[in-house]
Amino acid sequence: MRLITNALLLAVVGISALGAEDLLLEKAKSYGLEPIPNDIDTLMSIINDKNDPISYPKIELGKKLYFDPRLSKSGLISCNTCHNLALGGADGVSAAIGHKWTINPHHLNSPTVFNSVFNQAQFWDGRSPHLADQAQGPIQADAEMAAPQKLVVDRVTSIPQYVEDFKKAYGANVKITFEKIASVIGVFERTLITPSPYDDFLNGNENALNSKEKAGLDLFMEKGCTACHNGIALGGTMQPFQVASQYKFASLGDFSGDENGMVKTPTLRNIAETAPYFHNGGIWELEEAIQEMGSIQLGIDISDKEAKSIAVFLGSLTGKKSQIIYPVLPPSTKNTPKPSAD
Repeated sequence: MRLITNALLLAVVGISALGAEDLLLEKAKSYGLEPIPNDIDTLMSIINDKNDPISYPKIELGKKLYFDPRLSKSGLISCNTCHNLALGGADGVSAAIGHKWTINPHHLNSPTVFNSVFNQAQFWDGRSPHLADQAQGPIQADAEMAAPQKLVVDRVTSIPQYVEDFKKAYGANVKITFEKIASVIGVFERTLITPSPYDDFLNGNENALNSKEKAGLDLFMEKGCTACHNGIALGGTMQPFQVASQYKFASLGDFSGDENGMVKTPTLRNIAETAPYFHNGGIWELEEAIQEMGSIQLGIDISDKEAKSIAVFLGSLTGKKSQIIYPVLPPSTKNTPKPSAD
């Protein structure tokens, strides 16, 4: 549903001679679209957490732990396995694969970790409120990393360099707990932000998008996509699913949302890099996913031409990623619990 018509918009802003780009920009704001702030202080006020403030030592420690497969029972699976930072922050398969090559029992697709700090809820059922809490789940889940809390703590504390890293990050008297390990991983994840040409446009650079991308953005709004895909995240909130009709791959897996049937709307940022789509990875082509969403959520037919136009706009959401150098991980010791494939 359109929030405001162009004519009404002109009346509201009180400008009778807005250029096309200015008009589109004001329209985007009226539809609830927000850019990643280009001011560092404003950005930090959004991504920081007063319970575990961002600092360089924490970021570096969190990065090591994010890439460390020893946080899994087998010693083979890291956070990066399913949220691969070289693959758009996802894994490129329809359902996550974990311990003992186990396919996710609900056939759930791994969402991207990039820009996940902007989500209001984590996991497809929204059960975690923030990244520090979310990080605890996959480490312990039998079908993912399968590591009990004590095993994780014992492995980390058996490695002297990690003990020193925690002291640098949290002070000499830090107690290394499972929650602290997950929290510092969350600190690193909060920095995985990818500003895009779309953000440049919303921040005032009218030349950041080309004419086809602007046309796609306008169509994206006119079709009603912003009802769920809005805010900085262009998603990340809990929404009803299959509003107008049934998803054609609804039988793939048994996931049905939270207790109220609500499903977390995935971010559209970097969407061109994170196929397959939907919670169960049932669709591989972006234009097909756009048309399916029109049918099941909006109750409208989106033509091939319209889907292509919207997809062109969505390509402008592919953001710039900071160079992340794979960390050299500290060696295990004789006291480090051995990996287990059981």
